[in-house]
Amino acid sequence: MIIVTGGAGFIGSNIVKAFNKRSFADILIVDDLKNGKKISNLNELNFKDYIDKHDFNAKIIKNWDFGDIEAVFHQGACSNTTEWDGNYMMKNNYQYSKELLEWCSIKKIQFLYASSASVYGMGLNGFCEKRKCERPINMYAFSKFQFDQYVRSFTSDPKNQVVGLRYFNVYGPGEAHKGSMASTAFHFNNQVRESGKLRLFGNYDGYLKGEQKRDFIFVDDCAEVNLWFYENPDISGIYNLGTGTAREFNEMANEIIKWHRTYSSITSSIQYIDFPQHLKGSYQSYTKANIDKLVEVGYRKPFLTLEMGIEKYLRETNLKN
Repeated sequence: MIIVTGGAGFIGSNIVKAFNKRSFADILIVDDLKNGKKISNLNELNFKDYIDKHDFNAKIIKNWDFGDIEAVFHQGACSNTTEWDGNYMMKNNYQYSKELLEWCSIKKIQFLYASSASVYGMGLNGFCEKRKCERPINMYAFSKFQFDQYVRSFTSDPKNQVVGLRYFNVYGPGEAHKGSMASTAFHFNNQVRESGKLRLFGNYDGYLKGEQKRDFIFVDDCAEVNLWFYENPDISGIYNLGTGTAREFNEMANEIIKWHRTYSSITSSIQYIDFPQHLKGSYQSYTKANIDKLVEVGYRKPFLTLEMGIEKYLRETNLKN
């Protein structure tokens, strides 16, 4: 059996879906369904059992025996980049992760967890998995960075696989419950459907309107990389997970406009808005994954381009509804 924490969430549910496509359903899902809307991510999945996150954590602390567990995919976390309650964030994202890592180490269970590209902050020293590049600028990023640091000190000679994946800007099906933290692709698509106006940030941080750039990666690619590491248990480490290409928000917006013009006959346009005051100083205007380390350990499958990912996402989201 495998365990997926955050299994009702965005990336977690897509990892479960990827296993289901391989005809595997011996899965224990761990999550917090206080936001019951997340059940939409579970409805089409096949899994063995579900347990509440708080009950699961209590059992882990007591060194509970869940049976023959092969791997844990630890995707559960508070991903709100505007949350500044440090006590909450460190307990939820850091302490919980430490306890789970230690449990997996004792039981020699593969441990694959979600890190984040947010650890690089403004990216002034690049986006490479090195300490000199890491400078988090919000509490979420700090909690992820600090756990990476703990992993580095904890696993100098790991007896079980330990893999951290620094997700860049993930988009795709299964993120509707995330609200304001959902991807720009999700919000742009909804804005087209609701008003025909896509709202992009104007000039900021040396970038002209809409020209801020991110490394956008489709969620299916993230799931595939997770399963690849699972199938290669001798490989450990912390790896960037992005496409290695930075694309403008303008480009994403125009792809969504083009899709709707072709398939839904909705005419839409871009509306530029002033950059929000509350995001100044804690916003990444540019991200681009250095994926050399991922390629060096043997991952060769190409990632979807932005054009391919947007077409797939909107087709699955809009035509399904």
